[in-house]
Amino acid sequence: MTSTPPSGDPDSFSRQDRDKTQSSPLRRPRFRQWRMLLGTAAAVLLVGSAGGAVVVWSQYQSIVADLPTVDGLRSYQPPVMSRLYAGDDQLVAELADERRVFVPSNAIPDRVKSAFIAAEDQKFWTHKGVDPAAIIRAGLTDLTRDKGRRPIGASTITQQVARVMLLGSNAVSFKRKAKEAFLAMRIEQVLPKEKILEIYLNEIYLGNGAYGIGAAAQTYFNKPLDQLDNAEAAFLAALPKSPTNYNPVRFPDAARGRRNWVLERMADIGAITQDDARQAEAEPLTTTSFSRPGPAPGSEWFAEEVRRELLEKYGQDVTMQGGLDVHTSLDLPLQRAAQTILQQGLMAYDRQHRGWHGPVTHLSTPIPLSQEEWVRALRTVSAPAGMLDQWRLAIVLDGNKGQVGWLEGSVVRRNTMQGGEPHTGQIQTKDMAWVRRSRPLRTGDIVMVEPQTGQATVALMQIPVVEGAIVTMNARTGRVLALVGGWSFQASQFDRATQALRQPGSSFKPFVYLQAMEQGISPSQEFDDSPVSYGTWHPNNYEKDFWGPTSLHDALRESRNLVTIRLAAHLGMNTVADTAIKLGLVDNMPHVLPAALGAVETTVLKEAGAYAALAAGGRKITPTLIDDVQDRDGRVIWRPASGLSLVSAASLVNGADSTAPAAQSDAEAAIHPDAPQPHTEANAPANNASVAQPAVVVLTPDDLPALRDDRPRAASEQSAFQITTMLQDVIRRGTGVRAGEGIDVPVAGKTGTSQNFNDAWFAGYTPELVTVVWVGFDTPQSLGRNETGGAIAGPLWNKVMKTALKGQPKLDFAAPDGVTLVSYDTGRGVAIDAFKDGQLPGVSTNLLSNVEAQQLSASDTGAENMPDSESDMAASVNGAGAQGTAGTSQPGGTGAAPPPPSGGDIGMGGLY
Repeated sequence: MTSTPPSGDPDSFSRQDRDKTQSSPLRRPRFRQWRMLLGTAAAVLLVGSAGGAVVVWSQYQSIVADLPTVDGLRSYQPPVMSRLYAGDDQLVAELADERRVFVPSNAIPDRVKSAFIAAEDQKFWTHKGVDPAAIIRAGLTDLTRDKGRRPIGASTITQQVARVMLLGSNAVSFKRKAKEAFLAMRIEQVLPKEKILEIYLNEIYLGNGAYGIGAAAQTYFNKPLDQLDNAEAAFLAALPKSPTNYNPVRFPDAARGRRNWVLERMADIGAITQDDARQAEAEPLTTTSFSRPGPAPGSEWFAEEVRRELLEKYGQDVTMQGGLDVHTSLDLPLQRAAQTILQQGLMAYDRQHRGWHGPVTHLSTPIPLSQEEWVRALRTVSAPAGMLDQWRLAIVLDGNKGQVGWLEGSVVRRNTMQGGEPHTGQIQTKDMAWVRRSRPLRTGDIVMVEPQTGQATVALMQIPVVEGAIVTMNARTGRVLALVGGWSFQASQFDRATQALRQPGSSFKPFVYLQAMEQGISPSQEFDDSPVSYGTWHPNNYEKDFWGPTSLHDALRESRNLVTIRLAAHLGMNTVADTAIKLGLVDNMPHVLPAALGAVETTVLKEAGAYAALAAGGRKITPTLIDDVQDRDGRVIWRPASGLSLVSAASLVNGADSTAPAAQSDAEAAIHPDAPQPHTEANAPANNASVAQPAVVVLTPDDLPALRDDRPRAASEQSAFQITTMLQDVIRRGTGVRAGEGIDVPVAGKTGTSQNFNDAWFAGYTPELVTVVWVGFDTPQSLGRNETGGAIAGPLWNKVMKTALKGQPKLDFAAPDGVTLVSYDTGRGVAIDAFKDGQLPGVSTNLLSNVEAQQLSASDTGAENMPDSESDMAASVNGAGAQGTAGTSQPGGTGAAPPPPSGGDIGMGGLY
């Protein structure tokens, strides 16, 4: 039904409604409101996203802006230890900041690789540097962990390489983790997986001072890497998480649990079977004690001097981390023998002159002591520095009877003794008598003893106060064979062979006489041995007597001071100083006459080089400890310039070698001549087809190789030989008789004793070997009245040379052309001397009447530098007087001269 409006017009309703609708406000559809809301949200989101993108981009730019380059990893060379080898290639010492044994990837066993991958990064072979799943898993885990706990890491092996090799930081921050991730992805683009794993396994720290798996295998199991089994490989892989918390000694249960976890992971990735894992887990976790090899016993002085030279030449990083192989000239048996001989000599002197020093310490304990009590008490005592390995700390159980107890086989750790079997014995009767002269033993004293083999007695020992040094070297090449710098390297690392400046006393005199030979003076030339004065300085002979006219031969043989002074005055101290400097005996010296008696300073090593020059015919011999240095790839990068070369015999006859290269600089001489040279047109080989190869090569005598010596000459061969013949008589019947006892080969040498008997020297040589011995106190003081170099140092020199000459051919000193050996009467016995052409044996000319004789000025003699009194001599030698002489200032313009004799009568400055 249709309703009809009141008007009766059917359209009237619709019209009214339209009018009503048109007259009311329009309503917006509800979906339009939602659209506006969504649009606003989208706008806000867009703006926020843009802003966030800008922030992220800026953060990304700040992160990547300072990222290190990864290109350096292409030529990765880990810091590895350097090694020192003796002359027979025996390992002497290792130098390292980090103990690392580099193992290339192809030498790493698969089980070791699998163990670390299973423990640290199971997806290593498939991911591109980062593992997103591991990052998400670690993030979710960190959200549920308690606050304050360290977040769980999700670093891949590549990220760890980036952190260790490129970032060097363990800071816990988002920025650092982001840098790790970016670098890891870059590394994956640059390096193959095997190279990344090689870097990781050689760089990672695995505790106990072991860097890398090679060193860790030694440290924990004392095995090479390829001998590890599954359980041992798994244990090493357990360590990266925390080497301290999984230390097998401190936390054995935690270490074993972590190892077994790694074995399970290895089985999960299929590296081993489940049965293999079960078997490995059942193995006990036992480690083998490994101690880092230190210097070979007895080699510490030599090795330390080599280390100092390497540090000076290459610096700390290359020396300690460059993987250098350093081949030295060390003769290890001779080195050990020299060390023992010196120690025995110092102990003998100390016992004779110093008496009993007293016990190490005294323990106030109830008497009597049970074995358990004295063992416990003895373990609390620290061994004194310098105690020899064969000695034992002992406790006096009965002071009257000399009964002592000690621990045999104990090990000193952290300054206390651990382990060892208790022993008791009696102190030798002669030692008890020696002790009673100073202070009797008391029960509870801690002393040092040396058990006597096969006896129930012990020798009472003490560390001497006196010190000494020995150097033995090849007299022709300068290669140092043995170098001992004191009683004990452990007690004091101050090297008295190379660092202590001491006065050589009369061992300096041969170089004064060498200059006389250079000036054409004959060994039979006489100088007056009578009182002489320069101002108020009145020098004297050691014996306080006078011989009158005395030949130079007799004066040198018996070390006559007054003849030496007159000879030096005639020669001029400037020429004597020049000779000593050319030979390397001193760097500079004052031009004063006391210097001719040895009132200068030098070292044992320098004096050995100077005496070697006499044996080598006047050539300057530079002592060397290093034969060559090789880099980690085995290339020789340095060797000392020897000055010796092989040339054809014809070139030496002609006086020149047309094929010899020009003189090399120090840098050029340091490079091995066999090192690879750059390929150039000049050194490129010609076409083989164009070179005619002779069918037979005929060699003539002129084609044979000969040795050419280009080392600088400090004196003529004839003059050096004249001094050698004179010094042979020093040992035959002069002041050095004790040094030559029992030696059946030709030897030459000279004693030396400095002012007040402060220094005792003996320097001597054969045609091939030179040895110098010094004995004295670190703080100069008298060794005792009449304790000369011949009495103290000579016997030690004798023992060292007998050891060095054992098994060596017997060689005589070869006379050079231009000299004649003549036996004649010097007036004090028959002697054999070498005379140059034109010199007459036994003839002494009047040098002062010779028109060619040198006219000496006060500056030459040093007489104007003599002090007003003997007590002022020290100030004169080291003060303005010495500086006022030309040529005495040191480099740098300091003008400082070597220190003078240490007080006393300067007339005794050059003793025996």
